[in-house]
Amino acid sequence: MSRVAAIDCGTNSVRLLVADVDGARLVDVVRRMEIVRLGQGVDRTGRFAAEALERTFAALRSFASDLERCGSPPVRMVATSATRDAANREEFVTGVREILGVDPEVVTGMAEAALSYEGATRELAGCPVDPPYLVVDIGGGSTEFVLGDGEVHAARSVDIGCVRMSERHFAADPPTAAQVAAATDDIDSAIALAGEEVPFEEARTLVGLAGSVTTVAAIALELPDYDPERIHHARIPADRVRDISERLLYLDRAQRAAIPVMHPGRVDVIAAGALVLRRIIDRLGCDGVVASEHDILDGIAYRLADG
Repeated sequence: MSRVAAIDCGTNSVRLLVADVDGARLVDVVRRMEIVRLGQGVDRTGRFAAEALERTFAALRSFASDLERCGSPPVRMVATSATRDAANREEFVTGVREILGVDPEVVTGMAEAALSYEGATRELAGCPVDPPYLVVDIGGGSTEFVLGDGEVHAARSVDIGCVRMSERHFAADPPTAAQVAAATDDIDSAIALAGEEVPFEEARTLVGLAGSVTTVAAIALELPDYDPERIHHARIPADRVRDISERLLYLDRAQRAAIPVMHPGRVDVIAAGALVLRRIIDRLGCDGVVASEHDILDGIAYRLADG
């Protein structure tokens, strides 16, 4: 049995998966997430902030210790939206190389979409959901739309992540009606842009990935604590998503933080992330979303395992 390690560095979080490859299946050895907000201010300045880089490097140093304890397996690190946008990304690349001994792959939105689709759908064959799947990965800086049925048929990445929308539109806490309306217009325009390339009407199942979706799912399930096993492949009705999104937009920071399943690093961006999910559901007219705990991180590991 071989062992591989995958690292996903997004706009909001950096995550590590060390997994043993058992045939076509990944068996988790270590799965970790740290909220580092690497994309802090990138939408406005076009550059990584020094403090954001240091938070990210600190998390990666901790990951390096995990990798050593796990026998130093081969590592693939992928960096996504914020890194694509940052003018000083070489500073980030140099720091990663010094800590991990590998260069991060700064992938395109299309490559990111394909990895997310693979990670989310490899194990869906045994689930009571019908293809074609529309996989929607709501990240910090961007959202990927991927339609497929065993293989990817169409994909598009658009810049409507939860961090980007929060920084761009939600200056007040909670956001004003005008700010919500502006964010909604921005989101709807991006969804329409994605729809020009991805035929949404062909999808039979909407699969949602990343922290905004899984947090909404955890709230919908009324969990006392965040429980990945309960969340994974839970089907959340459209009406519940709409209700939760509306509620989050009216809560202030302290009230959002008090929700039992809320990760501290998602408190400031969950309202925008839930709004993105709600507008996607409204655009598609679907009856709900299947939440997945497996995503681009698993896709990176699968590709590494496949050679």
